[in-house]
Amino acid sequence: MRQMFVAGNWKMHGNKADIKSLITGLNAMSDRAGNAKVAICPPALYVDYVNRSLSASNIELGVQNIAEEPVQGAYTGEISADMVKDLGCQYVILGHSERRAIYKETDAEIANKVDTAIRSGLTPILCVGETLEEREAGQLEEVISTQINAVVAKVGINAFKNVVIAYEPVWAIGTGKTATAEQAQEVHAFIRNLLAGYDEGVASGIIIQYGGSVKPDNAKELFSQPDIDGGLIGGASLVAEDFMAICEAAGE
Repeated sequence: MRQMFVAGNWKMHGNKADIKSLITGLNAMSDRAGNAKVAICPPALYVDYVNRSLSASNIELGVQNIAEEPVQGAYTGEISADMVKDLGCQYVILGHSERRAIYKETDAEIANKVDTAIRSGLTPILCVGETLEEREAGQLEEVISTQINAVVAKVGINAFKNVVIAYEPVWAIGTGKTATAEQAQEVHAFIRNLLAGYDEGVASGIIIQYGGSVKPDNAKELFSQPDIDGGLIGGASLVAEDFMAICEAAGE
């Protein structure tokens, strides 16, 4: 039985005052998550501050990116996996559509980062998804297969026992648009079947989150689908009440 998992991606948002207010709310309402696993991924500059402010034992920490390089060194501006571990993080978001589109990260670079994360004891949240143009052109399955197969080729299917996948239709991120529960389920089932072609046991056990304008009013319907195991939450993770309502829907 897969455990539902909700992770908050704060992106490049926050200052100490706002974060203090948000964490105070999360600490107070953390029991609403029930049996769901919960993590938050603040900007890297604030990880230590969040860690010291967070008293809820059921909320774990992650970051939004790590360096491709596996060791510390002369890489100005980068953050190593070991540094992330040293600050108490368990997760790292990799392959987010914004990293792919804005910073031109390739499938190969993302696969290397997944490898680095796993070797360092972090759990990657591997983001995959298609643009609206790719969906309308009938390329959805090709795009997602290419993104996942590149990582399998690098780390092997067995390593996916320590990977979370987040399906994020790019056209539904920060737009207010959401894939219908049926559309999301169809793609989640495709991803699970793709992995089953490598190893059925890995496929049945892997957590596949949905990411794309999840809100308190649509979370329950999305999370009721058989292959949707929680969510990677953007904007709603910046509001304690909204985020915990989503976690509550996952924990039911």
